[in-house]
Amino acid sequence: MRVRVHPRVSAKRPEITDSDVEVAFEAALRSRGRDTDPIQWVGVGVDGQGRLLEFIAVEDEPDGWLVFHAKLATQKVLNEVALGR
Repeated sequence: MRVRVHPRVSAKRPEITDSDVEVAFEAALRSRGRDTDPIQWVGVGVDGQGRLLEFIAVEDEPDGWLVFHAKLATQKVLNEVALGR
């Protein structure tokens, strides 16, 4: 599986590296598809620094993903993926 991170992610949040996002994506705790076209997958995973990150990605080829949003997990996304309180 190939994971690409859009440059906008680190431009908006320089404390989150592409590697952080890739680790969180590949070790996602939970994710779900949104009713969009193309389908966007929202998920939550732990990065290499132990931070809980949220991400939104789209499949951009048969075995590849483009993550275009990532930041520290918010309660809204935790609820969306059924990890909230």
